[in-house]
Amino acid sequence: MSNPVSRILCPIDFSEPSRAALRYAAAIATHLGAGLTLLTVNDPLLAEAADMSGGTGRLAADAKSELEKFFRDSLPGSARRPPAELVVATGGSAAEILRHAKDAADLVVMSSHGATGIRKLFFGSTTERVLRETAVPVLVVPRGDLGPETMADMKKIVRRILVPVDLSAALEDQVRVAAGLAETFAAPLLLVHIVEPVRAVVPGHAYAANVDSERRGRAEQRLNALVATLPPAARPEALVMFGEPSEEISKIANDRGVGLIVMGLHASALLGARMGSVTYRVLCVTNAIVLALPPGATIRM
Repeated sequence: MSNPVSRILCPIDFSEPSRAALRYAAAIATHLGAGLTLLTVNDPLLAEAADMSGGTGRLAADAKSELEKFFRDSLPGSARRPPAELVVATGGSAAEILRHAKDAADLVVMSSHGATGIRKLFFGSTTERVLRETAVPVLVVPRGDLGPETMADMKKIVRRILVPVDLSAALEDQVRVAAGLAETFAAPLLLVHIVEPVRAVVPGHAYAANVDSERRGRAEQRLNALVATLPPAARPEALVMFGEPSEEISKIANDRGVGLIVMGLHASALLGARMGSVTYRVLCVTNAIVLALPPGATIRM
């Protein structure tokens, strides 16, 4: 059973990409009646310098004031602004995002890229670290996306949902979440498995072609059986392709007008959730929003 989203965390670095992420977070929070927390993180060295020159807590107070203004300016009109908790933390940006997500969030909404130069607080490499360590689903907004004004606008953005699957044990949870989203956004669901061709030591060896054909057949059988269990309202479709996974996923997303990709995060028994190279490359090149699901995490919108 998927868990309803009751609290959303949105990290803010005052850049345009984080403004877009805020608009997504606000639209989802308004639709679900969920709580919304805006988090900005001050660098410890800057906080210490500000305390010495302007008094204890000066930087935190200024940051909270700026966060309030950013919230109002990003969502003009009170109808678009859900109630929000504004939090200013001091420390490592990724660590603070992960800590607040673990303590009080069912979903994190953040941009794949943020401010540059001196204002580059926690996006880019920090988004990568969050995805590698999170135990909470993360909705990643691509660079250049302006964000929706309402949930109706978000439905227009989503259009079609792509679910790249690797036929692992986490497949059913991933597909269950995606099917629920397909219902929420009235968007057709496309399940895709990419078969990486076997590279034989001896070029042109017949066994390689036979193995590829067999792997494709097994994948098609598994996906078709899964599609048969999904509600017709999701308009599910299965597709098996050959190629390099991240390239094929990005190409399919572009060709089929996909607005949302639901990807599972790899796991390690020792270290927990891990993003994986395919997810990383897809995030680098796709123009779609991406919902990254850590192992065992399920949500309902």
